[in-house]
Amino acid sequence: MKSKLLIPALLLIGSIALAQSPQKHPFTFEDMMKLKRVGAPVPSPDGKWVVFDCEDVDLEANTRISHLWIVPASGPAAAGRRLNPTPNHEERPRFSPDGKRLIWTSKATDPTQIWMCDFDSNAGALTGKPHQMTEISTGADGGIWSPDGKNIVFVSAVYPDCKDDACNKERDEELKKSKVKAKIFSRLFYRHWSAFTEFKRSHLFVQTVEAPVSGAGNGTAAGTAATTARDLTPGDHDVPPFSLGGQDMYAISPDSQEVAYTSNIDEVEATSTNNEIFVVSFSGDTPKKISTSPGADTTPLYSPDGNNLAWRSQARAGFEADKWRLFVQDRQSGKTRDLTEQFDRSVGSFAWQPDSRAIAFSAEDRGEAPLFVMPIVQAVNEPLRVQQIFHADDLAYGSDRRLYFTRMSIAVPNEIWGRSVGLGVDKASPWQVTHMNDALLSQIDMPPLESFTFKGANDEEVRGFLVKPPGFDPNKKYPLKFLIHGGPQGAWGNEWTYRWNAELFAASGNYVVVMINFHGSTGYGQKFTDSISGDWGGKPYVDLMKGLDYVEETYPFIDKNREAALGASYGGYMANWILGHTNRFKCIVSHDGTFNTESVYGTTEELWFPEWEFKGPPWKNRELYRKFSPHLFADKFKTPTLVVHGQNDYRLDVSEGFQLFTTLQRLKIPSKMLYFPDEGHWVLKPQNSRLWYKTVNDWVDQWCKQ
Repeated sequence: MKSKLLIPALLLIGSIALAQSPQKHPFTFEDMMKLKRVGAPVPSPDGKWVVFDCEDVDLEANTRISHLWIVPASGPAAAGRRLNPTPNHEERPRFSPDGKRLIWTSKATDPTQIWMCDFDSNAGALTGKPHQMTEISTGADGGIWSPDGKNIVFVSAVYPDCKDDACNKERDEELKKSKVKAKIFSRLFYRHWSAFTEFKRSHLFVQTVEAPVSGAGNGTAAGTAATTARDLTPGDHDVPPFSLGGQDMYAISPDSQEVAYTSNIDEVEATSTNNEIFVVSFSGDTPKKISTSPGADTTPLYSPDGNNLAWRSQARAGFEADKWRLFVQDRQSGKTRDLTEQFDRSVGSFAWQPDSRAIAFSAEDRGEAPLFVMPIVQAVNEPLRVQQIFHADDLAYGSDRRLYFTRMSIAVPNEIWGRSVGLGVDKASPWQVTHMNDALLSQIDMPPLESFTFKGANDEEVRGFLVKPPGFDPNKKYPLKFLIHGGPQGAWGNEWTYRWNAELFAASGNYVVVMINFHGSTGYGQKFTDSISGDWGGKPYVDLMKGLDYVEETYPFIDKNREAALGASYGGYMANWILGHTNRFKCIVSHDGTFNTESVYGTTEELWFPEWEFKGPPWKNRELYRKFSPHLFADKFKTPTLVVHGQNDYRLDVSEGFQLFTTLQRLKIPSKMLYFPDEGHWVLKPQNSRLWYKTVNDWVDQWCKQ
């Protein structure tokens, strides 16, 4: 009798405990879409606040919209709040030098324009009504303040032969209204990434900051906005060149007299990476080129005292994955120095210390992106590493030596953090500034990233990573998703991604996820990165197979009879290469991959890429193209394969996917194609992303869960 009463009591206690401490659940696609996507930190000049943009996804509406947020720089949990509660897409906030005004890019109009509002630092709030600063017909973005607060410099894409905005407006309207959609090309670079260029060029414009006119705030422009924008960089060249994001490629000198910017005016962009640094005065004099490297030079940034100009530089022309060095030029003497010549990593995002004595930067290293500090007056050959385990980006100094940056991991998307960083500061503790996703992530089981090393090609050390499924049981056997990164000069690491999310792959169906940083990967020294060029199907393939051998032998919970290989871009190429070289996988997923190396050359836009990787064009080095072309090994294809490709992918034309799928079907190999008519190299639309993950995971389940 006593025992019968005890059992219900124990059950009741257990249910109460469960109610008080809910169990974490496996990560889902819907969870991922609920996460807030935090942008770069923008500290206020007085050091009290950090402003940032943050993107929300509405899955059902199939939209992504960005809003402005503000948080105290000290970063107490749950202190973030909307800064400008409008339904408009708003991004890129920037404080005026005195901290009393804020500008940002807004989609309140089409095209986007730059808006401005007064800012009360005591309250941490906008005051008055925001008003539109620019009215240029081609749209405005990328606004930055001159240090004297009198001007704003922004970017707009214009027709280089147009002399005024009326001409640009007329040309755009003619193109929009025309019932003929044919295009005529007479030179290269007629399309890029996922759009046709229309041969418009991005230029830098300068506009005087005027006080708001009466009635501003109802969508009208401030002052004489429509008449004050002036083209600083006219001509048939892009300023700045195309970029997938990252640090600004232009800056204004502390005395507000000149602009430094990045451009490529000497060569055809389709065949050259030779971006250069130029300076031009606000008065509109002839620009002066100040860089000399045959490789790319970019992201100029003036020291706060105005004595120096820093930028990132590559030594070799035509190679996008060459080591990024940190150059500093004395503006008085013109002497340029390489601060990181002895440092065998690529400099990423960087920022000047407020006293101009040093530069802080992040650099990819063995799956992380730690923080470093390099003095300007060099007393050491290599920079001081100030944070051992970190993945940092978007660096911006606030007051004193307080550095703000975004930080991510395999299990946590970007949040903003702060840390005192500078010469003589090496033991400071970082603090978390934003907590935008804490509540949601606290409910999700996110297994940590684990790393391992093994002997790969040439018996050299290669690093790999592993993510276990949620609720992992070491006594069970798990199928394997073997992810292959793109680039090829890319890398897996302790970082977040929405497109190939290892945590989501592990949780979807309970898989172990393995990722190998094969020869050619970044973050392991330039020699290691260089080793893939001219050897696409060589050492990387050996590394991948040896890495797979290693995890099968080392981790008994991996079921080597249920393994799938998945890759995109170069990873898609390698998936295709694997298809013709081994049958050890139950299935393959090939996303936007090279199938025929020669046809890729004729359909891609950045020709410098295949010419570097395959040592010239096909007619000069056809043997190497054919040596590593997956289509020539089709007679060995046997593995069931899912093909994914987007119509607007101009890096790797959709014809590559069609060729692969046609070949698989003709060989009667189980195959399926997921075709996106409205996506490019990446799948970005929320509902397309949902379909992508479902189709990919269902395909793997079909073959690995039998």
